[in-house]
Amino acid sequence: MNPFNEKAYKIEKCLNDWKKIYPTAYNKHDADAYTKVRTILLNGAEFEENWFMHQLCRHTTDNNLRRDVAYLRRLEQQQQKRISYFKPKDETVLETTISYEQLAVDLTAILAQTEKNKYVKAALDFALLEDFDHLYRFSDLLEMEQGISGEKLVGSYTEIMPGRPTIAEHRHPFDDVRRPVAPNAPLSTKLNTMIITAAEQQTMNFYMNLGTFYPSSDLGRKLFLEIGMIEEQHVTQYESLMDASATWLECLLMHEYCECYLYYSAMNEESDENAKKIWTLHFEQELAHLHYAAELLQKYERKDWAQVIPNAEFPHLLSFNDNCEKNKHYVRNILKNTVNNTAVLEEYTDLNNIPDDYEYFKYNNIVNKTPSAVASHKIIDSYINEFGEDYRFTVAEHPVKDLRNRKEDNIDVGRRKD
Repeated sequence: MNPFNEKAYKIEKCLNDWKKIYPTAYNKHDADAYTKVRTILLNGAEFEENWFMHQLCRHTTDNNLRRDVAYLRRLEQQQQKRISYFKPKDETVLETTISYEQLAVDLTAILAQTEKNKYVKAALDFALLEDFDHLYRFSDLLEMEQGISGEKLVGSYTEIMPGRPTIAEHRHPFDDVRRPVAPNAPLSTKLNTMIITAAEQQTMNFYMNLGTFYPSSDLGRKLFLEIGMIEEQHVTQYESLMDASATWLECLLMHEYCECYLYYSAMNEESDENAKKIWTLHFEQELAHLHYAAELLQKYERKDWAQVIPNAEFPHLLSFNDNCEKNKHYVRNILKNTVNNTAVLEEYTDLNNIPDDYEYFKYNNIVNKTPSAVASHKIIDSYINEFGEDYRFTVAEHPVKDLRNRKEDNIDVGRRKD
């Protein structure tokens, strides 16, 4: 499908009253794990575009353009509110967090398996193992403090076991910046960088704002604090991959195109009828938004949409359901082969290849001055002390020998040379 060739209704029809903006929330006990994941992803896409448009207005003095963008942004805000309030009020911060990390794992694995740009794929593979470890740490906290099984929340779609240990993920800021993709990069690559940036940006903001309200324990608050810092690193990595040469209105067009793609993908595999109605409605509205953005591009920059997106046919649709089993195998393979990787400026290498005095070791040792007190380690240590072994959900033994011991949390993998 080429969304530019689809008939879109007038932009004014996208405005809704309060009744239509406030949806009936899903039942947290019955909703499929991937319905929850899609809700978070699409909310993230809306959040990303809203803040992009705010930044656009802060970087132009043209009030006519500001008004046009403000109108479009108001419509996007209504969509964001509808998705945000589709989540039920009885879903706890930690239960929602499990879905956030499941999204990070499965989305990253899906994009990595289809990405043609080897450099972008390497970035996805690198952060994949870190989000995978976050899912494990939060799941142990959930089981220990709320008695809820992470396996139940992820619907058995995603394994729960150690990845690259979170304590090893704290790198010097210089090593999180990547090279941007070329302006002529394939559409699928540009979409992938936008999608993963939006997802990680939302996760970073979620931990920044809600981690402090975690009610159950001080240790849980500290885990949100620590992993929130890693999400800052991930956002730095992914946003630096995006095409930096595009103009503001070219970027706006790409944002609208990306949302059309995501909603169309979601509505084509959604099993929850209420969710599917929302995704379908939003796709129809996004068509109007996309055509409006194309008009703004023509009005203010005298460019046709085809100059920005020459081949606008949607790439292969994003599907969580079709990839869950592939993802399990893929994550295991990346774990087995790259768990000891770290970043050196714009590149990745095995930790054993970097000098002993490299900035990674200096930074990591400052942040983790007392390793036994680091929250991500202490969570697992506390769980093991209480229950005898950590909490995991796996379909086979761990692919990394050093991470198979369930009675001791390994904090040397990816952090200390062999």
